[in-house]
Amino acid sequence: MIVCEVQVEKVAERMVKWLKVGGYIFFRESCFHQSGDSKRKHNPTHYREPRFYTKVFKECHVVDSSGNSFELSLVGCKCIGAYICWTWQKVSSQNDRGFQQFLDNVQYQLNGILRYERVFGQGFVSTGGVETTKEFVAKLDLKPGQKVLDVGCGIGGGDFYMAEKFDVDVVGIDLSVNMISFAIERAIGLKCSVEFEVADCTKKEYPDNTFDVIYSRDTILHIQDKPALFRSFFKWLKPGGKVLISDYCKSSGTPSSEFAEYIKQRGYDLHDVKAYGQMLWDAGFVDVIAEDRTDQFIKVLQRELDTVEKDKDAFIGDFSQEDYDAIVGGWKAKLLRSSSGEQRWGLFIAKKN
Repeated sequence: MIVCEVQVEKVAERMVKWLKVGGYIFFRESCFHQSGDSKRKHNPTHYREPRFYTKVFKECHVVDSSGNSFELSLVGCKCIGAYICWTWQKVSSQNDRGFQQFLDNVQYQLNGILRYERVFGQGFVSTGGVETTKEFVAKLDLKPGQKVLDVGCGIGGGDFYMAEKFDVDVVGIDLSVNMISFAIERAIGLKCSVEFEVADCTKKEYPDNTFDVIYSRDTILHIQDKPALFRSFFKWLKPGGKVLISDYCKSSGTPSSEFAEYIKQRGYDLHDVKAYGQMLWDAGFVDVIAEDRTDQFIKVLQRELDTVEKDKDAFIGDFSQEDYDAIVGGWKAKLLRSSSGEQRWGLFIAKKN
């Protein structure tokens, strides 16, 4: 097995060397999911989890004769049955991928994703997990064959739910390579139309009138220029299309020094619910609904915290005391900020005429 892994690493290195800067590598592999490994037991072919290939190619760096360093940037992943298709682009190692590296190396390390999933429920890394997903998706009146863009798709739970329940085609994008790696693993063997792509929503381009729905859960808080993003959403939506967003917000007025430091430390861009809704109006949307859902947020946070604390021993056994303390401390801090009225949670729905 070690020899095979080394061979894959060597193949990746050769491909990067052969490729021009800006060029692409596309490959397809039959993979297995960790929870469904029957193929590997009865077939001499060396099946691996998708994250193995993602890790090898993501960590592949080459240096040319002039001392220039190059690496691969994951452009897209798509699951077709048991097959995973990857598209990578050769880029200079000097490319600024600072925020993406922060997400993958700090906030959303593989272990971090798993512990978040333990809190939110299988397939989810957003507030309320499947419960809030079902409630919010029900407001979209999805029809078979419609096309949905999920901005900040995480590990894909909402995408699988929409595709399986309503027979829609879903494209999930996220800046975190680790998130997308988990998402495509969960897609193996599913008979629904979901594809995932590593992409920066502020730089991504789609043709006008591509999607029937744009959906985003607790992601746009990271985006500084929300008006520009909402104008892109408006263009990407078909006439009659809808956007649904849940996001962290703040109360109107000047935040306390403690909350201001939290916002700065996390790199968030937060607005009050009314101002957030106004940005959607200004982008051209109509029938804008901007609801303060902080009371619901508090109830969900408390329920999630209670579940983790009740499951303390098992949680620590599967992760660590440090992980447990980080989750419990983080949830208690969010409860305190929300109960004081400083941190808010908004739900936004709007339509393109």
